Amino acid sequence: MRKIVITLVLMVSFMVSSQVFAGSDDTAWVNQCVKDNKREGQTTATVKIYCECMNGKMSDDETKSITQWEKSHPKEMAECDERAGWK
Repeated sequence: MRKIVITLVLMVSFMVSSQVFAGSDDTAWVNQCVKDNKREGQTTATVKIYCECMNGKMSDDETKSITQWEKSHPKEMAECDERAGWK
């Protein structure tokens, strides 16, 4: 029983630490996307919503930036345009 508890504690701590690393990586990708799109005539809030949406649609092991990835994923791009209110 004790081994099971220790195993569960270790698994939970690993999952939490993985989420922390993924979160900081996601933040960097979103910030780069916002920078890449700052001259598109949209508010910063609209661009951020769009970039967060696109980041959410990408797999965690994607190596392309959001700006690169969106060029080959027009369906996802259109969905995020709509969600963000991009005009």
